[in-house]
Amino acid sequence: MRDKREKFVQLANQRVTKAIDQIRLIGNLSNRAAYDFTDEDIKKIVKALQKAVDGTKTRFAETGGTSDQTFSLE
Repeated sequence: MRDKREKFVQLANQRVTKAIDQIRLIGNLSNRAAYDFTDEDIKKIVKALQKAVDGTKTRFAETGGTSDQTFSLE
C-alpha cells in the first residue's frame, strides 16, 4: 500500500509542477506588445482552464470518470 502512496506523491509533484509552469507560460501571452488578442479570447482561455480544473476536482470527488477535452480559439 505504501508503494501506491509514494507513486502518487511522486507523480503529483511532477505533474502539478508541470501544470503550474504551463499556466505561467499561458500568462505570458498577456503581453500586448508581442501578441494581439481580444477579450473574447481571454474569456475562452480562462473558461477552458477552469473547466479542466473543475473536471479534475470532480474526478477526485467521485469514483473517477474521464475529462477528455481539447482547446482551440478557432
